[in-house]
Amino acid sequence: MKMLCASLLAGLAFAASPARSADEGEWQSLFNGRDLSGWTVKINKHPLGDNHANTFRVEDGVLKVSYDGYGKFDERFGHLYSNLAYSHYILRLDYRITGAAMADAPPWAKLNSGVMVHAQSPLTLGLNQAWPVSMEFQFLSQGARAGRQTGNVVTPGTNLQIDGKLRTDHIVESTAKLFPLDEWVAVEVEVRGNEEVIHRVNGVEVLRYQRPQLDPRDDSAKALLAAGAPLQLSFGHIALQAESQPVWFRNIRIRPLAR
Repeated sequence: MKMLCASLLAGLAFAASPARSADEGEWQSLFNGRDLSGWTVKINKHPLGDNHANTFRVEDGVLKVSYDGYGKFDERFGHLYSNLAYSHYILRLDYRITGAAMADAPPWAKLNSGVMVHAQSPLTLGLNQAWPVSMEFQFLSQGARAGRQTGNVVTPGTNLQIDGKLRTDHIVESTAKLFPLDEWVAVEVEVRGNEEVIHRVNGVEVLRYQRPQLDPRDDSAKALLAAGAPLQLSFGHIALQAESQPVWFRNIRIRPLAR
């Protein structure tokens, strides 16, 4: 519990720093193209920091999720967390879904990845916690069974509002389309604390929602609330997803926004 509370306080401190670190409009790289500096791995069923089978790796300046060192997937969903938490910002990156998913992965996990925003600190995750409490900007490729479009929001341990109405759906659909396997797709998420989050795909807005908040029905969210976390989410970590499907990331940049 002491570690959990300390982590929450650390997140509060980090959340304030991006707006002070640069004037609005200055882009900063979150990925150096050489290694995983600035990021922390957490894979389900493995300790924090254990990059099992080199799941997350850097090759030719690209950050890749690979499963060539796995025998079975065995529900080892993983995430690569930014070491800092953020509140008001625009995040841009390119993703490319490629290859074939692990054979024993759930059907919905295939051709599926994403980036989480307002994610809980990796220090607060349980050993067998598959996903952080967060909002996921979902990445899907043609043939996916998890949805009919990319750019959805998925809500592990969270709820949100759209046009003043509370939405408790696990998936809220975007207006994007699906893109072919092996095609680079440019995405952008604009995060304004607890006020609003906007998803864009290839420069086009596809979804917006407001007032992200913890879901009191969810066990992981309950633990955060019991430790003193506020119901309304206004900051959190960024986390790149490993969900049984090989995926590549590049051009990962953030621009702090004024409050």
